[in-house]
Amino acid sequence: MKRILVVEDEAAIREFVVINLKRAGYETTEADCGERALEILEHDGDYQVILLDIMMPGIDGLSVCKQVRAQNSKIGIIMLSAKTQEMDKVSALMMGADDYMTKPFSPSELVARVDSLNRRVEMLSNKAPGASDKMILGEFTLDLRRRILQKNGKAIELTPVEFQITEYLFSNPDVPLDRTDILKRVWGDSYIGEEKIVDVNIRRLRMKVEDDPSVPRHLLTVWGRGYKWVE
Repeated sequence: MKRILVVEDEAAIREFVVINLKRAGYETTEADCGERALEILEHDGDYQVILLDIMMPGIDGLSVCKQVRAQNSKIGIIMLSAKTQEMDKVSALMMGADDYMTKPFSPSELVARVDSLNRRVEMLSNKAPGASDKMILGEFTLDLRRRILQKNGKAIELTPVEFQITEYLFSNPDVPLDRTDILKRVWGDSYIGEEKIVDVNIRRLRMKVEDDPSVPRHLLTVWGRGYKWVE
């Protein structure tokens, strides 16, 4: 069963989300505040996706996202907010969220976004071990089975999105990959969000892999073309 935790303090919005996700085949659990969400996850962390409202009384969504991501790199996180300011989106993504939805949204957009992220989480969780379960580029080793990146033997945990971006870059070393190509590869052809989500995730990934993210040596920007990984 596809399990999802819906964290939203407004009852009407929470009910709208839950009804539509249940119709789409998801087993849903509800939390009306950040504190309750953390309690639920402490006792049962077996969820593929969390839908998490940013603006909540008490512990807000960004704080919950940060705590969840510090403990679990594999779960998918979609942030919800009525705000449209750019910094809210960037802050959510930099905290470790995989996607961001601005209220109001349609049932079709909701289900499409959740389905897309759930597929990525399941695909990575179900990746079977095999002869080619590691990709090595210089000091970095990408373990496809355990879904971690190692730098000189030290593990770097990646979110589902970060892992797929890294795998795509490792599969095309020294080749500039266009932002649109990365978006389609990782988020899918049907993704209806903003392309800037790629840039924010690249920035977040640099903070994990580079000795000095302001002067990257491996994850480079190729101006006018995209991004590439070099040894």
